Amino acid sequence: MSKLLSQKFYEEMKKLEPRYPTKVALLLPALHEAQREYGWLPGEVMDEVAAYIGIHPAQVREVASFYTMYNLKPVGKYHLKICTNVACCLRGADELVEHCEKKFGIKCGETTPDKKFTLAEEECLGACGTAPAMMLNDDYHENLTPERLDQLLAGLR
Repeated sequence: MSKLLSQKFYEEMKKLEPRYPTKVALLLPALHEAQREYGWLPGEVMDEVAAYIGIHPAQVREVASFYTMYNLKPVGKYHLKICTNVACCLRGADELVEHCEKKFGIKCGETTPDKKFTLAEEECLGACGTAPAMMLNDDYHENLTPERLDQLLAGLR
């Protein structure tokens, strides 16, 4: 099997290994690093992570599919995850989702044809006190309104 992950990936794992009690404990950081390289987690990449850690590929898929922070299909350059849990919905999250769907011409779970934006609902971002909240790639944005969201999106390139 040819390696898909970069030398940088393997160097990073070697640096992290001493911090963890077992190599299996590297699974979450390994998935994060692999996703950083690819933008998502193709099956072959998950297989390579499994081989490196020494576990069955099904175990990697179980973990990757459990957490919403891992992308199991390609996403756009900008991945918007809007929290639609109860606190955020009470403060306008549904309006934000509808606003984005209209603005981008897509539904939640879809990516714009130009691969620039992916829109998703997130179960909870843990920001109930500053709802509604959204993650834009790895950054949190809180107390959102459609107008504040438009300002944020206007600053993207």
